Amino acid sequence: MKNIRLKLARVEKDLSQDELSKIVGVSRQTISLIELGKYNPSLSLCISICKALSKTLNDLFWEE
Repeated sequence: MKNIRLKLARVEKDLSQDELSKIVGVSRQTISLIELGKYNPSLSLCISICKALSKTLNDLFWEE
């Protein structure tokens, strides 16, 4: 399942995939794969992404 909420939060912060990847210390491809739902990030990476985007784990990664 695609992670639309992650993409929307990233766009809200006016960040490209490349910019977000540099902030959290992964490749741009990793961010792309997470958004496409083809990569399951570690908890520590999820937390780093949440901090960078000023969101909670529930906001971005908890399935409703």
